[in-house]
Amino acid sequence: MIIVKLIGGMGNQMFQYAAGRRLAMKHNTRLKLDLTSLLDRTPYDNFIYRNYELDVFNIQGNFASPSEINKFYPLKKNIFYRIRKKLKHINLVQEPHFHFYDKTLSAPNNTYMEGYWQSEKYFKDIENIIRDEYKIKHRMVGLNEQMAKEIKTCDSVSIHIRRGDYVSNLVTNEKHGVCPVEYYQKAVKKIESRLEKPQFYIFSDDPKWAIENLNLEYPTKFITHNSADKNYEDLRLMSLCKHNIIANSSFSWWGGWLNTNSEKIVIVPKKWFNDPSINTDDLIPERWIRI
Repeated sequence: MIIVKLIGGMGNQMFQYAAGRRLAMKHNTRLKLDLTSLLDRTPYDNFIYRNYELDVFNIQGNFASPSEINKFYPLKKNIFYRIRKKLKHINLVQEPHFHFYDKTLSAPNNTYMEGYWQSEKYFKDIENIIRDEYKIKHRMVGLNEQMAKEIKTCDSVSIHIRRGDYVSNLVTNEKHGVCPVEYYQKAVKKIESRLEKPQFYIFSDDPKWAIENLNLEYPTKFITHNSADKNYEDLRLMSLCKHNIIANSSFSWWGGWLNTNSEKIVIVPKKWFNDPSINTDDLIPERWIRI
């Protein structure tokens, strides 16, 4: 059995599941998802509470029970736990840093995984499986269906602008910051130099800011009809665009990665975190463009 701890929003949970799925497949064993942190509503200052968001996908994981979690990761590390860990009956893999940790791929069966695992290197060798399992279960209807048809008929470029808690939450703002309008302007110019007739589709959790600050010379549509509880519809539409300009956001990252266009242009910000000491080299696929 492999148990992976889920934390953060949809994009983070997608990375965690993908890394856990790869390790479970290696050992031909079950993958279980630990929702403990997502279900915890203990009051914390400047903390953003998240919900489980992978149920819209065709994933192959079940929820870990409290007793199963306790075997791997008990709240109290008693003598019996230490003996079992020493005898290799249980294993704990904790992410030591942000960049790729190769020992994760060689972790044995009966491992508990705790981390963000934000690199395709953790699941690159099962890429087709991850792409298939991250197809949305729900059929597109209404305006989303109309947008999808339109996106497929033009040189569509998604632009994702992440603000929300990146602006309003002190802790998150200090860690991530936001991409300035200059980044999006440079990214659009890069797209313009490569495409003759780009058509831009703008997605944002702050559409007012996006409308006021992005005045493009090419056909542009602001996608504002999907509510927060249907953010997966935005993700699906972004992934259907032929090219992507993404923000410093894991949700945004998946929009670019799930794009299956073999000639896609994906533009990402050089500055992913405010802290320059965090190594993000393994986060960005080599074929993507950092500006």
